[in-house]
Amino acid sequence: MNFFAPLLATRLNELWYALPLIVAISVVYSGTRYERTDDILVGTFRSLAWIVTFMAIILAVLWLVGLMV
Repeated sequence: MNFFAPLLATRLNELWYALPLIVAISVVYSGTRYERTDDILVGTFRSLAWIVTFMAIILAVLWLVGLMV
């Protein structure tokens, strides 16, 4: 467990690059599906929540697998 703490601390700053990428993907995905601005914004937040939730589930699974090893 202590082995992964420094590794996570050095990689934590790189995770901030994922935030604008996720927002951009959500906006483009919603912009191709809808025409009205209100629908695009709602779709953006909906897909943003979906992507973040999916990534959190994958992170939790990988963390649990790491604890078992």
